[in-house]
Amino acid sequence: MTITSKSVGLRCFLLLILLVLSALGAIYFGPAKINLREIVRIFQHGLTETEILKPQVVIILSIRLPRIILAGLIGAALAVSGSIFQALLRNPLADPYILGISSGAAVGAISVIVLGYAASGWGIPLFSFAGALFTIGLVFYVAKTRERINTNTLLLAGVIVNSFFSAVIMLLLSISSMQDLHGIIYWLMGDLGQADYNKLVIVLPYILLGSGALYLYAPKINLLLLGEDEAMQLGVEVERVKKILYLLASLVTGAAVSVCGIIGFVGLIIPHIVRLIWGNDYRLLLPASFLLGGSFLIIADTIARTIISPVELPVGVVTAICGTPFFIYLLRSRKVL
Repeated sequence: MTITSKSVGLRCFLLLILLVLSALGAIYFGPAKINLREIVRIFQHGLTETEILKPQVVIILSIRLPRIILAGLIGAALAVSGSIFQALLRNPLADPYILGISSGAAVGAISVIVLGYAASGWGIPLFSFAGALFTIGLVFYVAKTRERINTNTLLLAGVIVNSFFSAVIMLLLSISSMQDLHGIIYWLMGDLGQADYNKLVIVLPYILLGSGALYLYAPKINLLLLGEDEAMQLGVEVERVKKILYLLASLVTGAAVSVCGIIGFVGLIIPHIVRLIWGNDYRLLLPASFLLGGSFLIIADTIARTIISPVELPVGVVTAICGTPFFIYLLRSRKVL
């Protein structure tokens, strides 16, 4: 089926509507019940100075709204980077954490918690992102041979680095206090409970600019799917394009992991859902994955904070519960590409 700009725009518009509806539902649902008319008034007419500190205003604007926006960005980032890694590694089971990025970020975040600097709102995200960047550089250094990046070598380098950092994580867990363990475990399971506007400032440019840059390469990704030799004959600088795509997808993943921890299955199943519905053309697959990934994680996080209210689940638990049976279905029906 031929993909045109009009068909891409129409389908993305439908997914944008789903994203908006997911966000509106997330604003309304929560442990604290807020009248729908009050929500509409807050967004439509603004606030007077005396209303700024009203409980419902604080809940909507300071707690739910940044969490919803962050969930949308993280879901979009993981879905886009997952689709890129699946194409480049020719592995339908590839996900955004396959190169050990998550474990490197985890070491950075856990180190901050263990050292007692977690109280700073910027500490965990910044050190986590630094750990992700270090891991990216290390994996690329190990995998690089004669200016080429071999896919199998890259995967092996990711496995080795991931194993090493997993051991470091176990070491840090063993020397952590009981007070720190709760926060560490929530971070490792993926948690959006600490979302605020500071974290949005950290991840927004990386995710939006990185995803936009990846979309510019969609036609070349389509050619790479034909095979590297065929793509080279059609004018694609294969090694250069692969390096850029790996780097951009890794940066997007690192930014996402740095503020919310490890949230599984989003980058694994969302690209497959889009492929099953609309095919494997990356001119549509990337923007559709971006929008659907955002909607999925917003819905999952809404479930996580309401299903056993007032207790909140880590959102990674919900995505795993939803993702596992879906992926088993894909494997059993042989619809994994």
